[in-house]
Amino acid sequence: MPESAPVYRRVLLKLSGESLMGDDAFGINRATIVRMVDEIAEVTRMGVQLAVVIGGGNIFRGMAGGAVGMDRATADYMGMLATVMNSLALADAMNKSGLIARVMSAIAIEQVVEPYVRPKALQYLEEGKVVVFAAGTGNPFFTTDTAAALRGAEIGAEVVLKATKVDGVYTADPMKDPSATRFAQLSFDEAMSRNLGIMDATAFALCRDQKLPIKVFSILKHGALKRVVLGQDEGTLVFVG
Repeated sequence: MPESAPVYRRVLLKLSGESLMGDDAFGINRATIVRMVDEIAEVTRMGVQLAVVIGGGNIFRGMAGGAVGMDRATADYMGMLATVMNSLALADAMNKSGLIARVMSAIAIEQVVEPYVRPKALQYLEEGKVVVFAAGTGNPFFTTDTAAALRGAEIGAEVVLKATKVDGVYTADPMKDPSATRFAQLSFDEAMSRNLGIMDATAFALCRDQKLPIKVFSILKHGALKRVVLGQDEGTLVFVG
């Protein structure tokens, strides 16, 4: 029986830096990143164009003590550099697995990675390459959630896939409330009225304004990314109602 066709042609995958740690206290767990790359490769082989925005919490949290009392903008720039390190690690693992990955940075460090140029990013996606967007938006005071919403809108992604440790959005914290139930889908308005905190307010507002749906799913569940792009009942879809 032939495999189902993907329901999305182009997606923006948002990964937290913490998702790369595995069971480690901080840093990058090699087995975890290889497993993630396997899932990404499976999706790209289906013809889905995929771009990634990654956070830097796994690296920056190891320096958090030293950042106490630090100027916010300075701390944010340090966080941006942490995302560049994660992006390089992710792209290297992708290239070793047979994918072709390109890292594009919102801040200029051309000896290390190429700068973000929208037409070039679109060209790479059309060529079947995975584009990893590093350094957030390039500006302090904005999260990598906002970078994901911004880059998703810029490249014409059909959905932002927010990978978390929980397999969707629940009525309550499922770790604390056994009766909590998962939403299969809900509107932006409903998510706001329930104060569900799916993304930070700036990122959420940008997705809503651009009518860019958000799919929340667990990156820890084997095959979840594939099930999401196939349109199966995985995670929670937040849509403009």
